Amino acid sequence: MIALDTNILVYAHRGDMPQHDAALRVVTGALAGVEPVGLCWPVLHEFVAIVTNPKVFRPPTPAALALDQIEHWVASPLATLLHESGRHLSTLRDLMLGGRVVGGVTHDARIAAMCLDHGVRELLTSDRDFTRFPTLRVRNPLV
Repeated sequence: MIALDTNILVYAHRGDMPQHDAALRVVTGALAGVEPVGLCWPVLHEFVAIVTNPKVFRPPTPAALALDQIEHWVASPLATLLHESGRHLSTLRDLMLGGRVVGGVTHDARIAAMCLDHGVRELLTSDRDFTRFPTLRVRNPLV
């Protein structure tokens, strides 16, 4: 299973982003491929928070359209919703202490823990903060 991070989803959704075309190909290709695609709930929440924020985008995506986008992604037969597992705290602890994580990067550790607990083989992201978690393979599909 692969997983998609927030930035890839935001770029794929927002046609005004310079990375839009490449990210759209990544997301569309993944959801039409052969391998399950993990979508972490915190990633989906963050996606809505970013694209609907008028301080980030002018104009922002209307909430109804952002939620429609999520429904479209989730409707793919390959989409798998990822959430905290029974092992989450243990995995999160290992990642946070091993990566010396504090503050806002805790959010990334949470996503990494969900990916690891659900057997994600690779997280597609352009966020370099995930490289602090060597047990999770990450790749920037936009370069």
